[in-house]
Amino acid sequence: MRTGDRPSASALPLAGRTALVTGGARGIGAAIAHKLGAAGCDVAVLYYNSHAAAEVVCAALRACGRRALAVQADVADPDGVAAAAARVRDALGPVHLAISNAASGVLRPAEQLTRKHWRWCLETNALALHSLAVALAPHMPRGGRLVALSSLGAARALPDYAFVGASKAALEALVRSLAVELGGRGITVNAVQAGVVDTDALRAFPQRQALLDGFAARAPLGGPLAPAQVADAVYLLCLPEAAMISGQTLVVDGGYAIAG
Repeated sequence: MRTGDRPSASALPLAGRTALVTGGARGIGAAIAHKLGAAGCDVAVLYYNSHAAAEVVCAALRACGRRALAVQADVADPDGVAAAAARVRDALGPVHLAISNAASGVLRPAEQLTRKHWRWCLETNALALHSLAVALAPHMPRGGRLVALSSLGAARALPDYAFVGASKAALEALVRSLAVELGGRGITVNAVQAGVVDTDALRAFPQRQALLDGFAARAPLGGPLAPAQVADAVYLLCLPEAAMISGQTLVVDGGYAIAG
């Protein structure tokens, strides 16, 4: 191949596959959508209230020769997820790769959190993966992939992160159970646990700068992470070479978790 030549679509590692990415309009989700599109996937971008941003992502994917569809959905609502999944199948065909990335939460000290906050976090961050599995797995070809985005808060206590962290821990437990139940269908289920990622969402954290500084100081490879680096990890789990990896949480944190 001459320098500057673009590989043919059939030569791309994920050519012929369709990916669905929740929260795909911005930040990590948008980076994942672009990464999978560059690898040959047609992509459905699910969004909640970021219609314009979702259309921008889809336009970029179409410019690269991919089919792309923006679909509004509330991932905390199983019926909404089922309706969105049906729309994607009608437009793009069976979904091969489903990325549960959309997340939300309430950033307050634990004593200020309520039952409503608990349900908000659990339904958006953990139940959503179950809803995707129920809606997509029966139609997913063998070799299908479910990948969920987790965070350091699943295993570590972070300031004002109690319910979000608990929901991410629940998400990782759900990944393991789904991996066992869906393995017979040839579907793998994994999580990517990301370190501190410098996104617009991080600006909502009261101690944002302290998190950024602390992560960069402790991680042997430095930091913070860029969304594209998290997308790279998701991509690895979607490759054919990852066919026997399931029920695992891949930690992407520049070595933060193992540093003394």
